[in-house]
Amino acid sequence: MKKTHFVFLLASLFVLPAFLSADTVVEEIIVRVNNSIITSSDYARSKEQLKDEIKQQDAANADKAYAERERDVLRDLIDQQLLLEKGKDLGISADTELIKKLDEMRKQMNLDSMEELEKAAQSQGISYEDFKQNLRNQIITQQVIAREVGSHLNITKEDEQKFYEEHKSEMEQPEQIRLSEILVSTQKAAPSKVPEPKASPDSPPAAADAKPADTPPPAPAAPDAEQLAAAEAKANGILDQIHKGAAFDEVAKKNSDGPSAAQGGDLGLFKRGTLSKELEDRTFAMKAGEVTDVIRTKQGFVILKVTEHQMAGIPTLKQMEPRIQDALYYQKLQPALRVYLKKLREEAFIDVHAGYVDSGASPNQTKPVETASKDSSAKNLKKKKKLGIFR
Repeated sequence: MKKTHFVFLLASLFVLPAFLSADTVVEEIIVRVNNSIITSSDYARSKEQLKDEIKQQDAANADKAYAERERDVLRDLIDQQLLLEKGKDLGISADTELIKKLDEMRKQMNLDSMEELEKAAQSQGISYEDFKQNLRNQIITQQVIAREVGSHLNITKEDEQKFYEEHKSEMEQPEQIRLSEILVSTQKAAPSKVPEPKASPDSPPAAADAKPADTPPPAPAAPDAEQLAAAEAKANGILDQIHKGAAFDEVAKKNSDGPSAAQGGDLGLFKRGTLSKELEDRTFAMKAGEVTDVIRTKQGFVILKVTEHQMAGIPTLKQMEPRIQDALYYQKLQPALRVYLKKLREEAFIDVHAGYVDSGASPNQTKPVETASKDSSAKNLKKKKKLGIFR
């Protein structure tokens, strides 16, 4: 993950509201969801985040797209709070998943410790504790949706066949291969500290003697004979491990000096014409699962593995099945999720301040009703399904 991508992730998580207790004194409270609140600043930050996302996706039509989606910003904030409370009811803490996610970020940034990750967040003016809390919230809501909605979706073989036939023309693809690499560097300077999460189909391998990028890096110092011999011996030793059955991705994580090491050496997909002719002739003649000999490159010695080899044309239903299942899952998830959230709304206390609109409100949703008490300073809030107290 590039640092710029990491910075964007930090910022996007930071703008998600870390929901507060209703007892907390803040500026304007615009929504109460059971014993939690959403403030005007939460709402404003979420709208700004939406604007930024839309501009990145389609700057030319940003205004129109924002106008269409702005009405659902408050709905989405309420949705998140309802899912977080359901996660609490289900006993989902996300502690283990949070640690794993943070460690993945640390590895992708090629940082040595969690302390360095914290400094990376703070360098952007972001509270690390708020960042972690919002990441935890994201994990919890995803788990609730998967458990309460996704697990009940049914995708049949008939669904898959119908989707395949309807989208067959969109599936046509050129011949391409997916490559993984293990690089033993001969450069005296350390390799890049910023690994890519996944190379694009048109990006050349980092260490595979591919065509030059638009802005080539500075030429490294030439290695001496002893350094070359040591690197080649190490590469041959690694290749021997793989021939004896060692998993390529695990060996890459432990031994590769390339920026793709954290991803098990994965470089992504390559069409014909994106690699140097020597590498194209060699790798496009290979089958999925095959591994090259040690190849000398400008960066050092590299071992390449063809992890996929897709032929030109329309893939079969079997080849496309995982992607079709994913597409159908998300296609069915959205309406099912809205039904589920409608149910959660009908079981909750939701009070939206005048002037604001929850576009996801249910017709059967009941706003808390204030009733007089013997103690004039106290107020009880009643609802037909369960009780909640707002102080």
